[in-house]
Amino acid sequence: MNREILMSNDQTTIAEPGTRREHPPQSQSTAAQEHHQQPRHGYTAQQGGGPTSSRSSHQRKITLIPLVFLIYFQVAGGPYGSEKAVRAAGPLFTLLGFLIFPFAWGVPESLVTAELASAFPGNGGFVLWADHAFGPLAGSLLGTWKYLSIVINIAAYPALVADYVGGVAPAIAEPGRARTGTVIGMTLFLSFLNYAGLSIVGWGAVTLGIVSLAPFVLMTAMSVPKLRPRRWASQVKGRKDWRMFFNTLFWNLNYWDSASTMAGEVDRPEGTFPRALAVAVLLIAVSYLLPLMAATGATDAAPDAWVNGYLADAAGIIGGRWLKYWTGAGAVISSIGMFEAQMSSGAFQLLGMAELGLLPALFARRAARTGTPWVAIVASTAVTTAVSFLGFDDVVATANFLYSLGTLLEFASFLWLRAKHPELKRPYRVPLPLPALVVMCTVPSAFLAYVCVVAGWRVFAVAAGLTALGVGWHGVMRVCRLKKLLRFNSAVAADHREADAGETV
Repeated sequence: MNREILMSNDQTTIAEPGTRREHPPQSQSTAAQEHHQQPRHGYTAQQGGGPTSSRSSHQRKITLIPLVFLIYFQVAGGPYGSEKAVRAAGPLFTLLGFLIFPFAWGVPESLVTAELASAFPGNGGFVLWADHAFGPLAGSLLGTWKYLSIVINIAAYPALVADYVGGVAPAIAEPGRARTGTVIGMTLFLSFLNYAGLSIVGWGAVTLGIVSLAPFVLMTAMSVPKLRPRRWASQVKGRKDWRMFFNTLFWNLNYWDSASTMAGEVDRPEGTFPRALAVAVLLIAVSYLLPLMAATGATDAAPDAWVNGYLADAAGIIGGRWLKYWTGAGAVISSIGMFEAQMSSGAFQLLGMAELGLLPALFARRAARTGTPWVAIVASTAVTTAVSFLGFDDVVATANFLYSLGTLLEFASFLWLRAKHPELKRPYRVPLPLPALVVMCTVPSAFLAYVCVVAGWRVFAVAAGLTALGVGWHGVMRVCRLKKLLRFNSAVAADHREADAGETV
């Protein structure tokens, strides 16, 4: 299958829900202007509760180690799925890519996430940043792009598991009822696990991460006597497929900002986020680079043999059948971890958008016992199940393109807030002046722009349709707020209605 390139403490004090901010007497148009000129504080960033739950009943539960592994699974989950990079450009370029890309791409996005997650430590993450920088339309549109990219990306993991399981049960590898049933069944079951609560998901990610990384640690150690550096220079037949290569790199190493949507659930986010992101960058870079060095340097397979699932074959060649099966099982375990981590991110994003008044208050409802945003999980499960019927390549392509659009707006929000609101309290602050920050964001932004420009026409069409859907959805929510047709978070709905009314004058 050829993928279509797409080319995905001290804290800010904010008014509690139910407390409307007092505005000096002014015209509607002036209120609307100031709404876009100042960071808006009509929600609680201190704690991630919805309007239907008390603040004291949902204490922050995520500490450093679980957050590291949640980020690990949101971004990578191990080297599974990286085989196509070797097939597209050969071992040497793949090793260079996975050595350079986590730092050239991951570090800037991690720094942006660390600063803004500490400045706005509430659920919703990047939606809050864009909303405070450019207003509700920007926040809603960024939320649409990122949320759809997350749930579309989630749909790829059951398909990836089916590819690996297909080596044992061939009926699952081929299109048909067996594969469809497996993919949908896994989607529903794994979504149900998310109801256990974010604390269990976080510590479960730690366990899954250790178990899924263990076979690669063994494979790397056992490969040392068999390594032949000349094998890293093996060439692909014909021309290199750079679009597939960069698409594979991007798909394996994006979503560094996804954990920000759960910032309201993190213990002391002003210190925990920067440390967790720093550890995650190193862990992810090593988890790709060392196994790929071992598999390409200790086996004689040509680049054409590198298809999804080949890492398990390489483990078998290096360590024996037992290691092959463990590595194959690790793919299933890793996909479960990625599914759970990203489902949590998407669900808490919807909860944050509801707390911000961009979605009806229904999406902020939590389970009484676990604090899980159950309505948001149900909605995410429904979207993911529908997307499961798309081909794997289409899933990856669409997710990457939407993620690129959203991240460009995210970088713009970061720079705008630093330039226009330098006084905003930032418990963690990237230690660079504004010109250096512009340069820091330019490299990943150039790559994101390249991803968007070279995308195929089908990806353009799907992305344009989903973007139009997002703009239309924002318009519908605006009418519902003005007409009070649906219930919104009372803390910010009045602010939005005032701004919306001002825009219509």
